[in-house]
Amino acid sequence: MSKKFIIETSARHLHVTQEDLETLFGKGATLTHKKDLSQPGQFACEERVTVVGPKKELAGVSILGPVRPETQVELSATDARSIGIAAPIRESGDVAGSGACKLVGPCGEVELTQGVIVAKRHIHLTPEDAEELGVVDKEVVWVKCDTDGRKAILGDVVCRVSKNYARAMHIDTDESNAIGAGRELEGEIIKL
Repeated sequence: MSKKFIIETSARHLHVTQEDLETLFGKGATLTHKKDLSQPGQFACEERVTVVGPKKELAGVSILGPVRPETQVELSATDARSIGIAAPIRESGDVAGSGACKLVGPCGEVELTQGVIVAKRHIHLTPEDAEELGVVDKEVVWVKCDTDGRKAILGDVVCRVSKNYARAMHIDTDESNAIGAGRELEGEIIKL
Protein backbone atom coordinates (compact mmCIF):
# COMPACT_ATOMS: atom_id res chain seq x y z
CA MET A 1 0.00 0.00 0.00
CA SER A 2 1.26 3.51 -0.82
CA LYS A 3 2.48 5.71 2.03
CA LYS A 4 1.26 8.76 0.15
CA PHE A 5 -2.02 10.61 0.57
CA ILE A 6 -3.98 13.15 -1.41
CA ILE A 7 -3.61 16.83 -0.48
CA GLU A 8 -6.85 18.76 -0.85
CA THR A 9 -7.39 22.51 -0.82
CA SER A 10 -10.02 23.53 1.70
CA ALA A 11 -11.48 26.86 0.59
CA ARG A 12 -13.20 29.32 2.95
CA HIS A 13 -16.28 27.81 4.56
CA LEU A 14 -18.24 27.58 7.77
CA HIS A 15 -19.97 25.04 9.98
CA VAL A 16 -23.17 26.06 11.76
CA THR A 17 -25.32 25.00 14.68
CA GLN A 18 -28.99 24.21 14.03
CA GLU A 19 -29.96 27.34 15.95
CA ASP A 20 -27.72 29.60 13.84
CA LEU A 21 -28.88 27.86 10.64
CA GLU A 22 -32.49 28.72 11.53
CA THR A 23 -31.57 32.32 12.37
CA LEU A 24 -29.85 32.70 9.00
CA PHE A 25 -32.30 30.72 6.82
CA GLY A 26 -35.60 30.61 8.73
CA LYS A 27 -37.35 28.43 11.29
CA GLY A 28 -37.09 24.73 10.49
CA ALA A 29 -34.29 25.26 7.96
CA THR A 30 -32.20 22.26 6.98
CA LEU A 31 -28.96 22.05 5.01
CA THR A 32 -29.37 21.19 1.34
CA HIS A 33 -26.84 18.58 0.18
CA LYS A 34 -24.88 19.80 -2.87
CA LYS A 35 -21.98 17.32 -3.04
CA ASP A 36 -20.12 14.86 -0.85
CA LEU A 37 -16.68 15.77 0.48
CA SER A 38 -13.76 13.39 0.97
CA GLN A 39 -14.48 12.88 4.66
CA PRO A 40 -17.32 10.40 5.27
CA GLY A 41 -20.63 12.07 6.13
CA GLN A 42 -19.35 15.58 5.29
CA PHE A 43 -20.93 17.53 2.44
CA ALA A 44 -20.98 20.92 0.76
CA CYS A 45 -24.35 22.68 0.96
CA GLU A 46 -26.36 24.88 -1.37
CA GLU A 47 -26.73 27.44 1.44
CA ARG A 48 -24.29 30.35 1.46
CA VAL A 49 -23.82 33.34 3.74
CA THR A 50 -21.94 36.62 3.89
CA VAL A 51 -19.14 36.87 6.45
CA VAL A 52 -18.80 40.47 7.65
CA GLY A 53 -15.65 41.82 9.27
CA PRO A 54 -14.70 45.30 10.48
CA LYS A 55 -13.19 46.31 7.10
CA LYS A 56 -15.35 44.55 4.51
CA GLU A 57 -17.25 41.35 3.78
CA LEU A 58 -16.96 38.04 1.93
CA ALA A 59 -20.16 37.11 0.09
CA GLY A 60 -21.24 33.62 -0.90
CA VAL A 61 -19.28 31.65 1.69
CA SER A 62 -20.20 27.95 1.64
CA ILE A 63 -21.66 26.06 4.55
CA LEU A 64 -20.47 22.49 5.10
CA GLY A 65 -22.76 19.92 6.67
CA PRO A 66 -23.95 18.35 8.78
CA VAL A 67 -24.78 20.89 11.51
CA ARG A 68 -22.33 21.03 14.41
CA PRO A 69 -22.44 21.78 18.14
CA GLU A 70 -20.64 25.12 17.58
CA THR A 71 -20.57 27.57 14.67
CA GLN A 72 -17.10 27.97 13.19
CA VAL A 73 -15.79 30.00 10.25
CA GLU A 74 -12.62 28.82 8.49
CA LEU A 75 -10.81 31.42 6.39
CA SER A 76 -7.37 31.71 4.86
CA ALA A 77 -5.06 34.22 6.55
CA THR A 78 -5.44 36.44 3.47
CA ASP A 79 -9.25 36.33 3.71
CA ALA A 80 -9.19 37.15 7.42
CA ARG A 81 -6.79 40.08 7.02
CA SER A 82 -8.70 41.45 4.04
CA ILE A 83 -11.92 41.78 6.07
CA GLY A 84 -10.17 42.91 9.25
CA ILE A 85 -10.43 39.82 11.45
CA ALA A 86 -7.62 38.60 13.71
CA ALA A 87 -8.07 34.86 13.17
CA PRO A 88 -5.61 32.55 14.92
CA ILE A 89 -4.25 29.35 13.36
CA ARG A 90 -6.11 26.58 15.16
CA GLU A 91 -7.33 23.04 14.82
CA SER A 92 -10.99 22.71 13.91
CA GLY A 93 -13.17 23.00 17.00
CA ASP A 94 -10.64 25.07 18.98
CA VAL A 95 -12.49 28.38 18.79
CA ALA A 96 -12.14 29.75 22.34
CA GLY A 97 -10.85 33.32 22.11
CA SER A 98 -10.70 33.23 18.29
CA GLY A 99 -11.84 35.89 15.80
CA ALA A 100 -15.27 37.53 15.74
CA CYS A 101 -17.54 38.36 12.80
CA LYS A 102 -21.14 38.72 11.70
CA LEU A 103 -22.87 36.15 9.49
CA VAL A 104 -25.65 37.38 7.22
CA GLY A 105 -28.19 35.05 5.63
CA PRO A 106 -31.43 35.67 3.75
CA CYS A 107 -33.54 35.57 6.94
CA GLY A 108 -31.30 36.98 9.64
CA GLU A 109 -27.91 37.71 11.13
CA VAL A 110 -25.69 36.00 13.70
CA GLU A 111 -23.03 37.88 15.68
CA LEU A 112 -20.13 35.59 16.55
CA THR A 113 -17.99 36.81 19.44
CA GLN A 114 -15.56 34.00 18.60
CA GLY A 115 -15.36 31.21 16.04
CA VAL A 116 -13.24 32.53 13.16
CA ILE A 117 -10.03 30.58 12.62
CA VAL A 118 -7.36 29.84 10.04
CA ALA A 119 -7.43 26.03 10.02
CA LYS A 120 -4.16 24.39 10.99
CA ARG A 121 -2.98 22.10 8.20
CA HIS A 122 -3.81 18.51 9.03
CA ILE A 123 -4.05 14.93 7.78
CA HIS A 124 -7.18 12.85 8.36
CA LEU A 125 -6.24 9.19 8.95
CA THR A 126 -7.95 6.00 10.02
CA PRO A 127 -6.21 4.06 12.81
CA GLU A 128 -4.96 1.63 10.15
CA ASP A 129 -3.55 4.49 8.04
CA ALA A 130 -1.84 5.98 11.09
CA GLU A 131 -0.23 2.66 11.97
CA GLU A 132 0.97 2.20 8.39
CA LEU A 133 2.45 5.72 8.32
CA GLY A 134 3.98 5.36 11.79
CA VAL A 135 2.12 8.26 13.41
CA VAL A 136 -0.36 8.73 16.25
CA ASP A 137 -3.30 11.06 16.87
CA LYS A 138 -2.23 14.71 17.42
CA GLU A 139 1.36 14.02 16.30
CA VAL A 140 2.83 16.95 14.38
CA VAL A 141 4.76 16.01 11.23
CA TRP A 142 6.44 17.36 8.08
CA VAL A 143 4.93 16.64 4.67
CA LYS A 144 6.78 16.67 1.33
CA CYS A 145 4.78 18.06 -1.62
CA ASP A 146 6.14 17.33 -5.10
CA THR A 147 4.53 20.10 -7.12
CA ASP A 148 5.85 21.17 -10.50
CA GLY A 149 8.07 24.22 -10.01
CA ARG A 150 7.13 24.80 -6.35
CA LYS A 151 8.18 21.71 -4.41
CA ALA A 152 7.79 22.27 -0.69
CA ILE A 153 8.02 20.70 2.72
CA LEU A 154 5.18 21.79 5.00
CA GLY A 155 5.73 21.66 8.73
CA ASP A 156 3.33 21.83 11.66
CA VAL A 157 0.94 19.29 10.09
CA VAL A 158 -1.32 17.69 12.70
CA CYS A 159 -2.25 14.02 12.32
CA ARG A 160 -5.90 13.50 13.20
CA VAL A 161 -6.84 9.87 13.67
CA SER A 162 -10.37 8.45 13.77
CA LYS A 163 -12.19 5.43 12.41
CA ASN A 164 -14.60 7.98 10.88
CA TYR A 165 -11.98 9.62 8.66
CA ALA A 166 -10.72 8.99 5.13
CA ARG A 167 -7.03 9.43 4.30
CA ALA A 168 -6.51 13.03 3.09
CA MET A 169 -4.52 16.13 4.01
CA HIS A 170 -6.18 19.55 4.08
CA ILE A 171 -4.50 22.89 3.41
CA ASP A 172 -6.08 26.29 2.85
CA THR A 173 -6.04 28.35 -0.33
CA ASP A 174 -3.03 30.45 0.74
CA GLU A 175 -0.98 27.29 1.27
CA SER A 176 -2.28 25.71 -1.92
CA ASN A 177 -1.35 28.76 -4.00
CA ALA A 178 2.08 29.02 -2.36
CA ILE A 179 3.04 25.49 -3.43
CA GLY A 180 1.22 25.52 -6.77
CA ALA A 181 -1.06 22.65 -5.77
CA GLY A 182 -3.20 21.07 -8.46
CA ARG A 183 -6.10 18.66 -8.23
CA GLU A 184 -3.97 15.51 -8.10
CA LEU A 185 -1.34 16.49 -5.54
CA GLU A 186 -0.05 13.82 -3.17
CA GLY A 187 1.97 14.25 0.01
CA GLU A 188 4.31 12.06 1.98
CA ILE A 189 5.36 12.27 5.63
CA ILE A 190 9.08 12.75 5.96
CA LYS A 191 11.40 12.54 8.93
CA LEU A 192 13.82 15.48 9.17
